[in-house]
Order: sequence, then structure tokens, then C-alpha cells
Amino acid sequence: MKRKIMLLGSGELGKEFTIAAKRLGQSVVAVDSYNDAPAMQVTDEREVINMLDGNSLDRIVEKHKPGIIVPEIEAIRTERLYEYEQKGIQVVPSAKAANFTMNRKAIRDLASKELGIKTAGYFYASSLQQLKDSVKNIGLPCVIKPLMSSSGKGQSMIRSESEIEFAWSNASSKGRGDYEEVIAEEFIKFESEITLLTLTQKNGKTLFCPPIGHRQERGDYQESWQPALISDEQLLSAQSMAKKVTASLTGYGIWGVEFFLGEKEVYFSELSPRPHDTGMVTLSGTQNFNQFELHLRAILGLPVNEITLERSGASAVILSEKEISSQPEYTGIEEALKIKNSDVKIFGKPSAREYRRMGVALTWDEKDSGINEIRKRVKNIADCVKVNGNK
Repeated sequence: MKRKIMLLGSGELGKEFTIAAKRLGQSVVAVDSYNDAPAMQVTDEREVINMLDGNSLDRIVEKHKPGIIVPEIEAIRTERLYEYEQKGIQVVPSAKAANFTMNRKAIRDLASKELGIKTAGYFYASSLQQLKDSVKNIGLPCVIKPLMSSSGKGQSMIRSESEIEFAWSNASSKGRGDYEEVIAEEFIKFESEITLLTLTQKNGKTLFCPPIGHRQERGDYQESWQPALISDEQLLSAQSMAKKVTASLTGYGIWGVEFFLGEKEVYFSELSPRPHDTGMVTLSGTQNFNQFELHLRAILGLPVNEITLERSGASAVILSEKEISSQPEYTGIEEALKIKNSDVKIFGKPSAREYRRMGVALTWDEKDSGINEIRKRVKNIADCVKVNGNK
């Protein structure tokens, strides 16, 4: 049953996935654009390459001959994944899924135009003038995003026409890959956002994790909690949409499907074909299996009969407040761990910049506990931990 897994992108999500893989006896090769990335610290082998260089990808695939390729980031030559799949290498969840979801245009058109899933209104623009025209059509306020990006990079909310030029520059310059086209998206007056972790299986039915609520700043996740407050009707609607879009994309694994919740309606937002940053809350023991264990089991074809909520929990990111070029040091962990039901996980990134995620704080309580108190507690835990440069 031992398989060689090649991880394309080796950040904190890849690190936790690797830990799950090693616990089931798998071999992992970590690949990233810089050395000593978090997952590399726990894998069998590592490679440092330009992730957008298709020839470099070909070279290391030929060198290591993996049985499974697991993309963890957007900035890779996803078109190469079709070729690897045709050669008999398992791509997770599938080459189609990786290619569609790495590009907001492809996944949004699939959901809205082909599958009839409810989304915010949107237009594409490949020039400043086209963006101005798109904003007139979509209305203000609206959100401008690169076609391919992560962690909120290049996103802007604009409330007046005077902000369009900055939004164009921000989105077109900070997108990943070769795309200069941007998307102008209707601003939905939503009451909350959720991530619905969805598990597709080769020999089993599609399962859903209890919904995860989350809060963002600068377009990036800051805290998440599980379970999220959602009506039964909204949950069934979200599950139906998640099942429809993941089935269309094909493949097996965990998917992070994001939704906006209005007063009554549910809007599909985005989808990641892998463990989700907001899903780090599952490391607090909220489920019978955390999201990384679920992802691995689906990839290996191992059965998951059910996903159950074991307790309530919350996560909050530990951010760097400044640029640190050398290995960061951390203070306040002892104080953080004095707080009730607390845990801290440091990602082990070799350097830092302002607002970079360097770790995560976790807490938990009984299933019927008030989620607001749990959220306050996890913020207190995260606030204790400081990221410092070496003296």
C-alpha cells in the first residue's frame, strides 16, 4: 500500500498533510520554490524549483517517479498535470479539477453558466478600459480580483470610480501565472461566510464536514470556527451545490468549497481542490478525522464511513508584524498554553514578512458551548504569541 506522493507546494497545509501521510506509512517528496518550506521539514525528500517552469516539473517527475501528485498551490504549470495523468500518475483530485480551480474564470463559468449554481454577478477585464466598463455594468461597490491568486493577494473592494485604476494595477500585477485578466465581482451583502469541506471518494459516497465559519481581513483568513451557524435549508442548499461542482470536476479528496450566506440565499464563492486554510480548525479535534487525514484516506482509496462533529472549536492565525529575513523566533507560547483548552502550532517558515501566516492558535470545548466565547478565547491565545527576528 505504500505510495510515493509528490507534493507541489510545501506550505503549512502540505506539512499537516505530510504528517497524516507519514502516519499511514507513505513516502512524500516536497516541492516548492524555496528551501526549507514547512512540509520539507517532515518529508523524505525535497526539490526546489521554479514552480512555473514546466520543464523543471517534468524533470523532477521523471526523477522521482511518483505514483500520486498532490498540488497544494495555484502557481504551477497545471496543464502539465494532464500529461502526467495520461501516463498513469494519479493527480489529486484530478488534472481537470486542478486546472479549473486554479483559475477563477474557469471555475466561475463552470459553476454559473454550465451547472446553474448561484453566484455573485461578474465580468472579466483584460485592460483598464474594460475594467471601467465592467464596473459600470456590475455597479458599486464591487470587488476586483486577479484570475489566479491566493491568500487575498491583489484583491480590492472599490466604492468609487476613482479607485478603479489602483484596483486594476493591484490585481493585474499580483496575480499568479501568466494571467493579466482580472474579474470584477458584484459585492454581495452577506451575513456570514462558510467553508463546506466536501469529501469525494472513489468507492464511497460524498460526505460533508460540519460547516466552518470564517472571518477574513485583506482577503485572507484570520479566524475560523466549527460548527458555523447556518439553517438546515441553507446547509442543504450548500451541500447540493458542493456535490454538483465537485462531481463535475471529478476526482477524490477533500475540497474547500466557500459560500456567502445571505438572509435566506446561499451563493457559491470559490473552491479549492485540497485542504483549506480555514479547515485548520479541525486540528483542534472538532471532527473524528481532521481535514488532512480525510484528504489522505480519499487519495489512497481508504474508506471513510462518516464524518462526525466531536466538539466545538476555533482557530486564529499567528501573523508576523514585520519582515524578518532570518529564521524567526517566537515568544509568548508558554503564556498562550496556560489558557484553557489551548494549543499552538508553529509552521516553521524560514522567514517572515508583514501579515505572513506563521502559526495557528487553536481551542475547543463541548459541542453545545457558545461559539462566541470560544472565538474570544482563541484570539487571546493567538495574541500571546509574538514573531520576532533573531538577535
